Amino acid sequence: MKKLFGNTCGLKANQIRRLENLYRRRIPDKFIITFELARDLSRLTFEIRRQTGLLIDRMGKIVCVIAGDYQKIIIPDTSEYRAVSGCAASGRLKGLRCVHTHLKNEPLTEDDLADLALLRLDIMAAITINKDGLPHQIHVAHLLPESRDGKPYRILPPLNSNQLDIGCLELIQAIETELAQTRFLHDAVSGKERALLFSVTKASRHIAEDSLSELKELAASGNIDVVETVLQQRKKVDSRLLTGRGKLQDLTMSALWKGATIIIFDQELNPSQIRSITDQIDLKVIDRTQLILDIFAQRAQTKEGKLQVELAQLKYLLPRLITKNTAMSRLTGGIGGRGPGETKLEINRRRVRDRIARLEKGVLLVKKQRKQQKAKRSKKGLPVVSIIGYTNAGKSTLLNALTKSNVRAENRLFATLDPASRSLNLPKGTKVIVTDTVGFIKSLPKELMAAFHATFEELESANLLLHVIDIGNPRFEDQIESVEKILENLNLHKIPTIRVMNKQDLVDKETVNRLSRTYDAVAISAKKRSTLEPLIEKIETMTGR
Repeated sequence: MKKLFGNTCGLKANQIRRLENLYRRRIPDKFIITFELARDLSRLTFEIRRQTGLLIDRMGKIVCVIAGDYQKIIIPDTSEYRAVSGCAASGRLKGLRCVHTHLKNEPLTEDDLADLALLRLDIMAAITINKDGLPHQIHVAHLLPESRDGKPYRILPPLNSNQLDIGCLELIQAIETELAQTRFLHDAVSGKERALLFSVTKASRHIAEDSLSELKELAASGNIDVVETVLQQRKKVDSRLLTGRGKLQDLTMSALWKGATIIIFDQELNPSQIRSITDQIDLKVIDRTQLILDIFAQRAQTKEGKLQVELAQLKYLLPRLITKNTAMSRLTGGIGGRGPGETKLEINRRRVRDRIARLEKGVLLVKKQRKQQKAKRSKKGLPVVSIIGYTNAGKSTLLNALTKSNVRAENRLFATLDPASRSLNLPKGTKVIVTDTVGFIKSLPKELMAAFHATFEELESANLLLHVIDIGNPRFEDQIESVEKILENLNLHKIPTIRVMNKQDLVDKETVNRLSRTYDAVAISAKKRSTLEPLIEKIETMTGR
């Protein structure tokens, strides 16, 4: 963090020196600011006709002096301070208080209070100045462990210059103690992220709630505890922040009170949006796409899968690689360095591009190997039956049931990432190859589609597709539509397909029969091999065996 931050254009050399000299002061624990420092800050403000401010740590040391304009100051990026200070390592308050001047005789502004909440500052204070350029009153606010009267902060009565001993450090520590107690009530299993899920949309409430429910399932699949879900419907979505600054303030405070470590947006954030949002709030922010990419990164077991996932992650994150970027914290923490003529940011981007080029070569090799495998199968003349469907529809369970194999199957989204193939002996003694594939999902990230192209190409050689549908899921109709849309985008919709209504044991018989007729589907329960005979007969008929 710069010692002197802001626009000093137009200031005289001695005025700049006086600003820099403020950096050398220290404030005793009990004082919000000393009278002498408040006086010098006020006189300088009065002289240059600009707001000035100080960021002060809990040791009473001034870590930054800020030069503003007549109406405001702009608080610099404090993320590096948080990383090294230890004061905010708990994820509660920042460990910094902001004390600045107001040229007008006004209390704390809405912007002041928003910065207090969004940046989770220890304290926000504004010094008003009298006609002689001396401190008049000091207006002080701090955050609360819980909302009172709908406000996340408390504004103290205005202080005079002889009332600056407010037991400042004790007050901050008391607030954090209460926050820690509140957080303990919501604390999750050690080592897990705690997320606040947020959706801002123009869609109907029903569609938005369904999408948020799926995001919650994705979070659980990614080993993340969800502490709260928030839905905001807007007629017009803000192109910069998606939502209003006041809503971001509410989200930040809710995250603080409930011990959330991350905010996950249900909508995909473009690079400028994630930059704008992370500039506004002092909390890690990711979107639905990055959550899915993280889940894939956790699931990848084979060298092929790891190659494809890393390629997808890097392609997604490259345009989002900026100087201050919490979105990169999971992936590129080790990328860095400095070279002649290049900034660290430029080096990061170049190294990511180089890594992408190497990964793409690796994926091309995978593609070549798959073609060789397909050629071998073609020589044997064995039909290929590929199991497809929405994630967690029961595809791996069906593969196990059909082929009496033991492929890993779990009741969570994207449990299967690496494709598996097994042989199936049909009743008439002939054989087919049955392959399991990665699950589909609504709005499957384009980066994944590109990276997993080699995997999806495997479906092109299929003689038959088994589209597994979880009819126990209330959103199964939307899931059918999503899968069939992806098949069309991959130009796979012309391959003969059997719709398989799975988990019939979770639905009454009359509904199962109706849905089977409506969708021309075969109803099964993949966990009960006895229900698979009609499906096996249909596979045998459609593969010409």
